[in-house]
Amino acid sequence: MNFKKILTLAAAAAVSVTALAGCGGTQTADETKGDTYKIAALQYADHPSLDNCVEGFKQGLDAEGIKYELEAQSAKGDDSTNTQIAQQLAASGVDLICGVATPSAQACYNAGYESGIPVIFNAVSDPVAAKLAVSETEAMDGITGVSDKLPVEAQLKLIREMMPDAKTIGILYTTSEANSVSTIEDYKAAAPDYGFEIVEKGITNAAEIPQAADLLVTKVDCISNMTDNTVVDNLPVVLEKATAAGIPVFGSEEEQVGNGCVASAGIDYIELGRKAGVMAARVLKGEDIKTIPFETMTESKITINPDAASSVNLEIPQAITDRAEVKTGSEG
Repeated sequence: MNFKKILTLAAAAAVSVTALAGCGGTQTADETKGDTYKIAALQYADHPSLDNCVEGFKQGLDAEGIKYELEAQSAKGDDSTNTQIAQQLAASGVDLICGVATPSAQACYNAGYESGIPVIFNAVSDPVAAKLAVSETEAMDGITGVSDKLPVEAQLKLIREMMPDAKTIGILYTTSEANSVSTIEDYKAAAPDYGFEIVEKGITNAAEIPQAADLLVTKVDCISNMTDNTVVDNLPVVLEKATAAGIPVFGSEEEQVGNGCVASAGIDYIELGRKAGVMAARVLKGEDIKTIPFETMTESKITINPDAASSVNLEIPQAITDRAEVKTGSEG
């Protein structure tokens, strides 16, 4: 179902509602239409934060009363697979696609645009830099969504509170991921205000992570992880190298903390996905996607992993413990 079909259905439903209203009826457009939409979700990699996006997306659709069949697929971090799946989904004639993470959002938009298939992006840190939005207030034709722009200053405040003597923060990132390049710049701009220097190490693929992590842990007091899909997908490797060197790794959201990072000031990816599901419902109900600017999650929460902190001899101040959610799990 393309944009024209969605608008046609919405108009037809509106006529039906008007007729019912004239006879004292109270049914809504959705109740009279009764369509079951075919929806696809493509996530770039298999890791908990992106899994949570898809789960939240379904919750958002459910909350809005959308009847749907969802085909969820993963590119498993492979660019060629990502492009191929996006093209297959567009060719299958689905009514809407959700692209989870920047590479998948870009691939879905490129594949779906000519077919008129609306795309909702999720977990895209910088939609404008990724060419998925005109600006913060103006959407592009055929795509909008929800950004997971990291609360960088909240993260820096947390690291400073937990490591008052730290001077250098290491960041490992994939040079081809637009979201990572953008977030690195945010870190570099804000770090001096908190007395930190950012030491960055770029990689081009997962195979480079072990050597890059080995080098990074010799130069920094701690590592702050981002939502870089390649790095998150290989987080156990980074944690193993860092823990062996006694270097704390801060995550960017709670699932990373549960998997062995010491703490994070991050966003809730279930809620992120839910917002995307609600936005998708608006489009399916007939709202012009071009008139819906992307949204950015602004709420953050502190999550800590005392076991992981203990493994690198890091003490978590009671003032942080008192206001944090506690996760326990792998210690790297």
